Amino acid sequence: MDQPVRYHLGGFPPVNIDWQQLVPLIGRANAALARYDGLVASIPNAAVLLSPLTTQEAVLSSKIEGTVVTMGEVLKLEAGAGDDLAQPKRDDAEEITNYRTALRFASNSLADRPLSQSLIKETHALLMNGVRGRDKDPGNYRNEQNWVGTRGCPIADASFIPIPQAHLQFGMDNWAKYVSETRELDTLVQLAIVHAEFEALHPFKDGNGRLGRMIIPLFLYERKILSGPNFYMSGYLEARREEYIEALRRISRNGSWTEWCQFFLSGLIEQASENQARAQSIIELNRKMSGQVAEATHSEHASSAVEFLFSNPIFASSHFVEYSHIPRPTALRFLRVLRDKGVLRVIVEGSGPRPAIYAFPELLNIAEGKPLF
Repeated sequence: MDQPVRYHLGGFPPVNIDWQQLVPLIGRANAALARYDGLVASIPNAAVLLSPLTTQEAVLSSKIEGTVVTMGEVLKLEAGAGDDLAQPKRDDAEEITNYRTALRFASNSLADRPLSQSLIKETHALLMNGVRGRDKDPGNYRNEQNWVGTRGCPIADASFIPIPQAHLQFGMDNWAKYVSETRELDTLVQLAIVHAEFEALHPFKDGNGRLGRMIIPLFLYERKILSGPNFYMSGYLEARREEYIEALRRISRNGSWTEWCQFFLSGLIEQASENQARAQSIIELNRKMSGQVAEATHSEHASSAVEFLFSNPIFASSHFVEYSHIPRPTALRFLRVLRDKGVLRVIVEGSGPRPAIYAFPELLNIAEGKPLF
């Protein structure tokens, strides 16, 4: 068996980047992100319209770490319809909820504070709150050696061994200094290095992968590459999980920073294009639904209903009545009309005091990237 790859002590920040190899990708990556952000910036209520994509990002980022819950299952559970889900999936779903909470907290915090070690620690505490790993000192750096490998494997069988705990604070200080004080020739190359180094340091006992991937949209937002932290990279990384992990390992094994940056920039290009296509589909669906719901209901409350559906593509009828800001009789009529028109589908029939659970299939299928509902 191969020996574990060990962290590159003394090898950060890199000094051997081959910029000539990266130039073609740098231009394309910056252009792709600019096109995507131009579209997102034109959406008056981007946080609402893109919330299903944020949930899907959380699902895919966690999936890289071994979770198996789907976006639909997460939303069903949040709507109160998860009785058929086994406890492991319930645990997974709670991790997804924490991911969104942590990302929202960190994004809001960037309005008046930098992407710093203190913010990273506070975000980690939210990420790990009440879920698996909550007993591993959330919000504090580890005080023992950890390693990466198959679940439960001994350190001798690890695929990667992060920085020793004796050097961890120095490593994180270097990382934070690179984030805040360094200005590379290109910001996206710097982001590639920032992400890779965080994953290599693995500063917490648990949750490092998810937090490291969360740093990607936060960094883009802080540096004003994006007008909001609405960038979803985990689809690319999850689809290429083995290549992703091996590219990170090659940094410590061979000093292959340039090759890692090529992989990361290629991912930004591909993911920006895919994100743009999904965001465009959601915008078009929103326009269609705004007209369709207004025509079907003949009500001044049609826009409130549409906004609720895009924020809650799976929901309990009682939640619609309570939180859509539509008078109760009108809200109940809306549900009947939209069900009859095929806009909504009942996935759990109501029974006695238990409300019916509705789904908005068109939006869910866009977010999933394939027809599942």
